[in-house]
Order: sequence, then structure tokens, then C-alpha cells
Amino acid sequence: MVGQLSFFSAEARTPAKADLAGFLCGPGQAVSFARGTAARVYTELRDEWRLRPLKQACAERGVTTELCVNGEGTHFVRTPFRTDLTPLAARWLDGSVKTVPPDFELNGAVLRVWALVAGSWMESAYLLGLDPNAPQTHAPLQNALLASGLPCTLVGAPALRVTGRRRLARLAELVGSPPQGVAMSTWPAA
Repeated sequence: MVGQLSFFSAEARTPAKADLAGFLCGPGQAVSFARGTAARVYTELRDEWRLRPLKQACAERGVTTELCVNGEGTHFVRTPFRTDLTPLAARWLDGSVKTVPPDFELNGAVLRVWALVAGSWMESAYLLGLDPNAPQTHAPLQNALLASGLPCTLVGAPALRVTGRRRLARLAELVGSPPQGVAMSTWPAA
């Protein structure tokens, strides 16, 4: 028996560049260039397995990515500067400070990208990593998850922790099946 597909599920929506807000829900950043005429998003690559599905998620939205390394040896996945990413950056930046847009609504496609960027299991809870340098985003993102039917707890990693069979099932429904090459042990499931 196949369960009913949620309207908010990642698999029920056409991929859009706005879904790359999942980078920004996690530790990712947006940067504007040339007085806001172009922007890029990027995130630290915490685990090697994340590279291929992040590249694929961006490619599904018509955006290329590259892997780069900074002076300290940290690996990053980033997009090129693009004019079609300026609306996303403009919504998430107040000057150069990352902020959650006041009307932000979390859907499965954004949540799926967020899980690719910074999702992980810890014991029987699924954690969605947050930006340690943007604590002002933590409470609004917690509220956005709550509005999506996912009550969660802020933990010190920093991350939002989703626990309980029903909540984990809801999370799994929203993010959809794991992308090709992503181990079931790393992907949200009930």
C-alpha cells in the first residue's frame, strides 16, 4: 500500500532555485556581488558523501556547483555568482547578516536540501544542523519546522532535534526517499 503523497513533500514539487534556501537553513551562506546584481550560496562540506547529492540537487534546479578548499583546508560546495540567485540572497540577507525571512515557509524541497547540507542521526533523533555564526536564525527556523508539523528541540550543536515515531515519519514524508548514493543510515526515516 502506498501512502498519500503530501502536497508539501519534496517529491510532489517541481524543483526551484528558492529550494536552495536549504543551504541557508543550515550553516550555509549567501553572498551578494556587484551591488546585489549577482549572488552565490555555499556551505562547508562536512562529510564527503554530501558532495554528489548536493551537486545533483543544485543541477535539478539549473545551478552548477564546484568544490573548493579555503586556506585552512576546509572543503566547500558553492555555486557561481548568478543573477537568478539574487532574490534568494536578498530574502536571507539583511546587509551582510543572515536572517530568516519573516514570511518563510518551510516545504519538503527546502527541507530536503537542508538535510543534504546538515542532516544527521544522533541515537534515535534526526538533527538538522544550524549556523553557529547566526544564532538569530535558530528560533525562526524552529518555528518554521513547527509550522510544518515538526515540533523540535534546539540542541547545542547547534541543531534542531526531531524525535518520536510520528515526527520522524512526517520528516521522512517531507524530504522523500534518499537521493541516489545516500545511505539509508544517514537519511530521515521513521
